Amino acid sequence: MKKTFAFALLCASSIAISFAQTAREEIHENILRTASNHMAYLVPTEKLTPAPKGYVPFYMDHYGRHGSRWLINENEYRDPLNTLRRAKEEGVLTTLGQEVLEKLERFYPSTRDRLGDLSDIGEIQHHGIGKRMTQNFPEIFSGKTAEVDARSTVVIRCILSMVAECEEITAFNPNLKIHNDVSEKFQWYLNHSWDGKVSESGRKRGKIADHYRAKYTHPERLCRSLFTQESYWNNHEFRAGSFMRSLFNVTTNMQSHSFGEDLYYIFTEEEAYDQWRWKNIDWYLGYAHAPQTDGNMAFNQRFLLRNMIETADTVFASKTYTNGASLRFGHEVCVMPLACLMELDSCGVRVDDLDHLEDYWVNYRIYPMGCNIQMVFYRPKNAKPGSLNPDDILVKVLLNEKETTLPIDRSQHPYYKWTELRKFYLNKLDNYKND
Repeated sequence: MKKTFAFALLCASSIAISFAQTAREEIHENILRTASNHMAYLVPTEKLTPAPKGYVPFYMDHYGRHGSRWLINENEYRDPLNTLRRAKEEGVLTTLGQEVLEKLERFYPSTRDRLGDLSDIGEIQHHGIGKRMTQNFPEIFSGKTAEVDARSTVVIRCILSMVAECEEITAFNPNLKIHNDVSEKFQWYLNHSWDGKVSESGRKRGKIADHYRAKYTHPERLCRSLFTQESYWNNHEFRAGSFMRSLFNVTTNMQSHSFGEDLYYIFTEEEAYDQWRWKNIDWYLGYAHAPQTDGNMAFNQRFLLRNMIETADTVFASKTYTNGASLRFGHEVCVMPLACLMELDSCGVRVDDLDHLEDYWVNYRIYPMGCNIQMVFYRPKNAKPGSLNPDDILVKVLLNEKETTLPIDRSQHPYYKWTELRKFYLNKLDNYKND
């Protein structure tokens, strides 16, 4: 199972996810997928379907997560490090345990004053995404009248991600009219907090997730490989399961850095897979249409989806708007429920048997670092501003730059009638009662 970190990182940047594979097969192919929301963005390789005859892309409605980052909480780094430090002081570290400690000690200084910051890999991800936007849809960003409105949450890593994409778009067209904005004023839809039924349903998540976290955490082999005395770690005070999870957390986030330390080899593939399984369940319960949480959690992004629809309405009704994009930047806790609310591919599925969740719903396909949703709108080539017939507008939606199926008539996939999709989403939003 052991793979070099360099090889695995290469896989993460060049191998596209195939939905024909099972999650188990994908993880065997690339162990970094077990990182869940820490997984580095996968550069897409699938070709996009050409525009329908007589149509041209002219507008993009977008929401993207920040790129790869340092861990957010100091204890995420410090807890496994201090555990190994104490074991060294007591003389119970194996040779492998000493090796892991040295790697953590070597990396730890780089985290100082960096908690939650965008990493070097994260910046590269967004430059790539921005560049591919202009390559895939040059008509949207070309000309002297093209307009881009870019807004971010107030978190620095999101702001810098926005800047990286906008730099690429500006490089493509220096004449572009671009406006960047960051304010608490936008938080209500860019990063909305749980409320109402969502908050109430979310309380059910913890107890269910705790069950599966315990079920899929088996620290015995790992601890025997790191500590010389079983009596040292095999007791209630040591909390071996918690130690394993914290060490795995640091391990998975190392791919966020070009200088990250390889720690994956200390886990078997089965252990890594099991750690991913309980997290897949936990995130499903917290942000999808999970029946265990009353199917409410994805509605947390109802304000974001409605804002995207209303912004598109404004653009299409304008008598002067020719082409451009509305770019929004935030977090995975927005992208993932938004994808579920929009029912992209299988994101909106309801699964009763959580032990088989991975057969239907896989978190890393939705929300790696840098994940994004791009709604790309097409108009007839001869249509002019102010004379657009909404019935003539087509849309396709990309999740992480891959074409998705949508929850309406799929006979013309990947292109759908905007009026039909708009009606479906507004009906869904209007029928949700948050009391």
